[in-house]
Amino acid sequence: MKYVNVVIDNNTDHTDNLYTYSCADDNVRVGSKVTVPFAMGNRIKEAYVIQTADQLTEEIKGLKAVDAVDPEISLSEEAVATCIWMKRQYLCRYIDAIKCFTPAGTSSKRGKIRTPYKDATGESSGGKALTPEQKNAVESIRPVIAAGEHNVFLIHGVTGSGKTEIYMKVIEECIGRGRTAIMMVPEISLTPQTIDRFIGRFGTEQIAVLHSKLSLGERYDEWMRIRRGEVKIVIGARSAIFAPLENIGTIVLDEEHETTYKSDMTPKYDAVEVAIRRAKKNHAVVLLGSATPSLVSSYKAEQGEYHKILLKERYNGTPLPDVEIVDMREELKQGNRSIFSVSLYEEIKKNLAEKRQVILFLNRRGYSTFVSCRSCGYVMKCKECGISLTYHKSRNEAVCHFCGHSEKVPVLCPDCGGKYIKHFGTGTEKVEEMTREIFPDYNIDRLDLDTTTKKGSIDKILNSFRKGKTNILIGTQLVAKGLDFSNVGLVGIISADITLNVPDFRSAERTFQLITQAAGRAGRGDRRGRVLIQTYHPDHYAILAAKDHDYDTFYQSESLLRRQLGYPPFSDLMQVVLSAEKEKDALELCRQIAEEFIRGVGEEERRYVLGPQAAPMNKIKGLYRYQLLIKCFPGKRKAYTKVLNNIRLKISTDRNAKYLISVDVNPYSFL
Repeated sequence: MKYVNVVIDNNTDHTDNLYTYSCADDNVRVGSKVTVPFAMGNRIKEAYVIQTADQLTEEIKGLKAVDAVDPEISLSEEAVATCIWMKRQYLCRYIDAIKCFTPAGTSSKRGKIRTPYKDATGESSGGKALTPEQKNAVESIRPVIAAGEHNVFLIHGVTGSGKTEIYMKVIEECIGRGRTAIMMVPEISLTPQTIDRFIGRFGTEQIAVLHSKLSLGERYDEWMRIRRGEVKIVIGARSAIFAPLENIGTIVLDEEHETTYKSDMTPKYDAVEVAIRRAKKNHAVVLLGSATPSLVSSYKAEQGEYHKILLKERYNGTPLPDVEIVDMREELKQGNRSIFSVSLYEEIKKNLAEKRQVILFLNRRGYSTFVSCRSCGYVMKCKECGISLTYHKSRNEAVCHFCGHSEKVPVLCPDCGGKYIKHFGTGTEKVEEMTREIFPDYNIDRLDLDTTTKKGSIDKILNSFRKGKTNILIGTQLVAKGLDFSNVGLVGIISADITLNVPDFRSAERTFQLITQAAGRAGRGDRRGRVLIQTYHPDHYAILAAKDHDYDTFYQSESLLRRQLGYPPFSDLMQVVLSAEKEKDALELCRQIAEEFIRGVGEEERRYVLGPQAAPMNKIKGLYRYQLLIKCFPGKRKAYTKVLNNIRLKISTDRNAKYLISVDVNPYSFL
């Protein structure tokens, strides 16, 4: 007879505790999935074993016994330890963290194994000859792997410098030593390209794929293949960090700066932090690769927490693209009110004539950004969220990009009855329409969330562009993330100002990264590319640094500002959001929480509490939102999170509460 402490599979804070049961099954261990009788009615609930013991420290009256054990699903002790760490680190429930490690799909269909990408043939690759920079990078990592030590390497390489080849060489080294690897990409759109390269090198049998676009059945079957030890490499987006691999030797996060590695849903984890945590437990190396590393990663490298590797040259020796800034204020003075500057129009025409491909980048989807009446100023807004609706011409609807609400655009203004109601602003759908009008003889496609809802749509769009069937590809940030096309001669950035004007302390960093990454899609073959940046802020330091491919200057300028203001990487930033049906309730509750937090951590910390203030998106899905921003300087995170978690639990376990609380550590969006 043994005793187990379990977490009940129940999504409420009321039951977010460990419950003790007796167990006669000797096969039950830490991580086992079991069923147990729970609560007064002895309802059978699924649960996960967190601790085991041969005897009780004190007698428990009415002790219940484990009902049954699931022979297929279980977690490793390392995964359980990571779940416990996540609960403390991200203020989530036990079960929220556990669900990250377990398959969301259904059980296997008898006689049928669902294998995504089973038809992928892979790019034939026995391994390219390494450049001196690549060779030095691999040689600096190899001894750490051989010694079975943990370390984090920040591979800062310009776009096209061959970071992926370094990843594959390091993973080869790990597999040769009997270990496994996780290869992560920031976007699902990059997964097929990565899979092709890895299958070409390692073969289909050694690789599994995990990401949210797989069907539930595919995800379940892939999870089981990994759990049974049938694969050596797992490829996927953010959720791949929870793959049930044993004996991990390497974890790679390509484009480590991307915000998609941070979850904005519970649990609000940072995949970079989770990767480093898992790597420590497995005595593994972490490779963080980027042409534009996050300021946090560069700062940690500067402080000696990470080992930095520089790649200054492109693999094929082609110089980085020539970049031109177009001042759109001057275009207006010349009478050009089009979204295309004269320079951009001429460059597109020139590249098409030379049979080179063009990418047009605009980080805003939809047709127009808002619908308004020119007579009275009325603007169509979401009744639930209070934000402007985005017009989508293909649907002839105005859509809320937060809650999904949509409605037809009225012929007459609902306020004044006027007929001058019109859509304003520009999104990718409108750019596509205008490009088709100007260049009617060429094949044009669009890559954004609206064109990639169907399964396989991303692959179809990218394959068409890769094969040269598409001449011009228009897209949001999806086109700026690691895509490798050799025939792209021009990248046109329609508006560099969209991210620059977002109310977020990272806006300059995001602008620099997006411009640099988008620009990096040009000239990756044997001919130099060209980039045009259209902006109304041509003298902004982020845009000037991106033009000159000058990361160091940008890093120094931005770090100076962050240090003065006490923002990351010099602190952790904690966001507390209160949502309520009545705005005054949300504000008052936020005030109360601020005072309760200060009482918990000490009056001297008051200066680090910003707010309460209305969230930039003040109303979403019918609830008003107020927030606190708390600057947490080194050495204080444990104390701060303990106080915040107590406040969160007090509110979330109040059955009569008519409000919601959310706590996020280092969020990437403050909207």
